[in-house]
Amino acid sequence: MSDTSNAIVHDEAHTGPIKNPKQLLMAVFFSFVVPIFIIIGLVYAVSSSNKPSAGASNTEMATAARIQKIGSVEIRDANRVMKTGEEVFKGQCSACHASGAAGSPKFGDAAAWGPRIKTGFDSLWHSALKGKGNMGAQGGGDLSDFEVARGVVYMANAGGAKFPEPQKPEAAPAK
Repeated sequence: MSDTSNAIVHDEAHTGPIKNPKQLLMAVFFSFVVPIFIIIGLVYAVSSSNKPSAGASNTEMATAARIQKIGSVEIRDANRVMKTGEEVFKGQCSACHASGAAGSPKFGDAAAWGPRIKTGFDSLWHSALKGKGNMGAQGGGDLSDFEVARGVVYMANAGGAKFPEPQKPEAAPAK
């Protein structure tokens, strides 16, 4: 008699909570399918409202600031009329070089321009293109390299230099 009681106890000890296929399907359903629906519901709840930035009083402006473009492309006419040296000076350079602001050499001041002219046109031109001291690149303007060269020649020649007017680079032939 003791043999049968040990067999029953032994079988009950090694069986799990799932005893038939219906229980197996229910366990799979509640273990995998239900958590997926819970996750989808949470994601929907979090992303469904349009939340403004912290401390933003104007939500439209805050949204526009978050989704603004990073860069832009400007297409310019390659055949446009290039500015003369005087036009470049009046439009961009005169803000500082007319008054000598921030230590810039005044327009027409031979004593201030003399040491700079001795460095040569290329040195002056590269300083104007890349910026030097308080002057930003291209003097802070939106000019072509050729226009910057014309402006440099115009200002340097007014300060006593004898630089020739730069020649416009020829366009590459179309293939």
